[in-house]
Amino acid sequence: MKELIGLSKEELSAELTALGEKSFRTKQLWHWLYHKGETDFDKMTSLSKEFRARLKACYTVTHPSIVTEQTSQDGTRKWLVSFADGKQVECVYIPEADRGAVCISTQVGCAQGCRFCHTGTQKMMRNLTAGEIVGQFMTARDSYGEWPTPTDETRYLSNIVVMGMGEPLYNFDNLKTALKILMDGDGIGISKRKITVSTAGMADRIPELADLGVKLAVSLHAPNDTLRSQIMPINRKYPLEKLMAACRAYQERSERRQFITMEYVMLKGVNDTPEHARQLMSLVNGLEVKFNLIPFHYWDGAPFQPSDADTIRRFAKMLEDKWFAAPIRRSRGEDIMAACGQLKSLKGTDTFKVE
Repeated sequence: MKELIGLSKEELSAELTALGEKSFRTKQLWHWLYHKGETDFDKMTSLSKEFRARLKACYTVTHPSIVTEQTSQDGTRKWLVSFADGKQVECVYIPEADRGAVCISTQVGCAQGCRFCHTGTQKMMRNLTAGEIVGQFMTARDSYGEWPTPTDETRYLSNIVVMGMGEPLYNFDNLKTALKILMDGDGIGISKRKITVSTAGMADRIPELADLGVKLAVSLHAPNDTLRSQIMPINRKYPLEKLMAACRAYQERSERRQFITMEYVMLKGVNDTPEHARQLMSLVNGLEVKFNLIPFHYWDGAPFQPSDADTIRRFAKMLEDKWFAAPIRRSRGEDIMAACGQLKSLKGTDTFKVE
């Protein structure tokens, strides 16, 4: 039977039209799926019994199943979730005092092979469907009991960061459908201003994110092509000149010329010198950016060590002295391998070595 979660509103309407239902049924069913978070047709009591019977005969409504759930000592929560074919990904909730962000994945594994990233040691297996992307946020809501959709003032799962496993822009069509579902005001209703998509640098698709109105984060991590190609193979296809041009195009197409977050993981003796900071500032000249300096989170077998705290502070000060915002990200969930660059859903023999 066909899965309803992940169908666009237009696709859902077409399905119901084929069942002989009137168009207003789409909004009713959408409300149950994405505002109430209901998976049992029998509990969708505003729908007629006959309509519910036809739905049960033709469709399913499922959220990803939770394989494991871990909560860090700092309150971060991580789920290993499984889909219908048994494939698994990790997603994370990072809480703040009165809100928080759900970090969702877009692929099972990753093909990018960034040498500092734990996910990059796992084989790329497949793209996630739109329903599987949306389903991770719905699973987080299940875990926190945040149904029906609360108002912006009361919801704790308030933001979404597409920064989990995989390269989002290599799964752009499914990502686009998923984001439209997540932003739809008749259902989950996450504001586009509270969604950030992170890319390792697939320049060709970056400008299209502006049309969705979401924020952009670029996993930069190096200020020159030689170094970036060594630690991020994607740079060989999309070198920095092309990447920066795509970022300019994104800002030109954005409604409000949004700032771009440049993510920069601090690797000891690799990319953390004063000269690297100077190169970095020159690289982003003409763009409106803020930097996010990320302490490297070590994982077993990683080829790098984290920069020491004083080095990171000096690096940040050089950027701030030139009027760049350069906060140092506070590590969250490191004790449960939920911090930046630590996500992975397979173990041992399911990995490959990045040369």
